Parts: sequence; structure tokens; C-alpha cells
Amino acid sequence: MRAMQVVEYGQVLELKDAVKPAPKSGEVLIRIEACALNFGDMLLIKGSYQEKPSLPFTLGMEISGVVETVGEDVHGLQVGQRVVSYSGSGGLAEYIALPAQICLPIPDNMSFEHAAAFPVAYGTSHVALEYRARMQAGERLLVLGAAGGIGLTAVELGKLMGAEVIACARGADRLAVAKAAGADHLIDSATQDIREVVKSLGGADVVYDPIGGDQFKAALRATNPDGRIIPLGFASGEVPQIPANIILVKNLTIIGYYWGGYAKTNPKILADSFAKLLRWYAEGKIHPHVSHTLPLEHANEALDLLRTRKATGKVVVQING
Repeated sequence: MRAMQVVEYGQVLELKDAVKPAPKSGEVLIRIEACALNFGDMLLIKGSYQEKPSLPFTLGMEISGVVETVGEDVHGLQVGQRVVSYSGSGGLAEYIALPAQICLPIPDNMSFEHAAAFPVAYGTSHVALEYRARMQAGERLLVLGAAGGIGLTAVELGKLMGAEVIACARGADRLAVAKAAGADHLIDSATQDIREVVKSLGGADVVYDPIGGDQFKAALRATNPDGRIIPLGFASGEVPQIPANIILVKNLTIIGYYWGGYAKTNPKILADSFAKLLRWYAEGKIHPHVSHTLPLEHANEALDLLRTRKATGKVVVQING
């Protein structure tokens, strides 16, 4: 089979011939139709992600496709079934073998592109807002990086969950995408003072931050007493140092959160979240935003769209489609 692999850290992916996997007991073999890319994929290429696979390895954290073969002791899935899964790696290939328990059937009205774009972005935002931050209807949610892969889903889910949503992104075009996802207020991070605008709107009760750096510092000072801040990543390149005195005076909570970690420590949280999200999709309540779809051999170009921030929402690579 064909696979786009990391052969050397820090270098572009290479299209290689790889061995088609065979499903073990409890696994299914999936013919991959689509694979969505993530900021974490770029960290994997650099060798600086939380997990560091041995070289060479196939990139791609989230996939959708069709079950081609079912291994022994698999129940609930059958050949020909359309499924989605968070694989962690291996998605930029024509086939993948995965444990059946982490493969979920997708609704009939869900495309492979939407399914592949679903697990990380929606899962991260939903668990962050509902389970970790315990956000309540009527609270004010500030989303930094609001036009990115996970930020845009935080805007959409925050609005669905009854929050007043402030979306912060760079430039009018990206803010228009956040507005279409349901944002009540917009902040252009290139031209406006985040702290002053948020304070003028009444302050933030919950802050969703995949950016870090100066934006974290501004949001911290615009958060209301008893507010919660969730650092999800550091796209700015700067990991903020959190001043304990401000947390103390304002009774703030900084929430540590790594969505993928629950796959090992408490997978039921992810399963329950994903079941609710798929139900919302089937009911037409959420709408994944895929700005670009490229074929497998152009995966490096797809990654560049993320790296240069030319994409909004998700970038998806078509594999067999």
C-alpha cells in the first residue's frame, strides 16, 4: 500500500510503499478514505510531540473509511461498515488496522471528509468545555485562535451549549468564518487590544486557549473572578508562565488538559463525548468546516496550509476517494 511517512525528523513526508497490515484479534482492517491533519502532526514531524514514534512512521491522527476485514473476537462491526477513529498515527496510508473498540460507525448523512475532520477538533472542544471547564449556559466564553481547527469547533459548540461567545482571530476573513460558526463578538488579534475589548464586554468566564504567549497574558487579565482558563496548546511558540499572584487574587482556575490522554486514563469520557457529538451531527446541530481537501501525494502541501495559517477549520487528505 502507499503511505506518506516521516523518514527523518524535521524533513518533508515521503511517499513510500508499505506493508498492508492484517488485523489481529479484536481489530478491524479499514480502507482509509480520508485523513484530517492537525497541529500535532507538525510537532510529530519535528519530534517534539508528547509521543515520539520510532522512525520511519506514517503520519495521520484521525481517519474515516470502510471496514474491509474483521479480526477474531470483534463484535458490533462488520465488513462494509463506514467508520471513524482517532488512530494517533498511520492515517496517511491506504489501509490501517485498529482495535474495533475505538472505531465508531458514522451517520448515513456524514461524508468521509466530515468524519475524518471530527474526532480531534470536536472531541477536544467538547470535553474541554463540558467536562473540564463545566461551562454553563449564559457564561461568557473567550476563544483564542477561533478560526483554527479546534478553535472554530469551540465557537460552534460554545454557542450550542448556550454561552455568549467572543471569537479572537487574525484578520477579517478568519473572523468571518468564526462569525458564521456562531460567534457573538469578534476581536481582530492583529489590530485590537484583546484585554480591553473583552473587559468592555464584561470579561470572560471561560477562556479556551490554543495560542499561548501574549494572547494568554491578555486573556488572563480579562478573565472574571472565579473564571476558568484552559491552555490547549502554544501555536504562538511561547509557553506562558502563569503568575500565581493573579490566580490567587481573582480566584482563577487554570485547567490542565490533554484530550488524547483520556484514551488511556478514562476512555469512557471520550466515548460518551463522541456519542453525543455524532448525535448532534446527525440532528444537524453542528457542521464541520473543511477549508481544503487534497490527495495523498499532496500531503506536504496540506501540512503547509496549516503551517502558514492559510487554512480555516480543518484540512483533509483524501486517500482512496
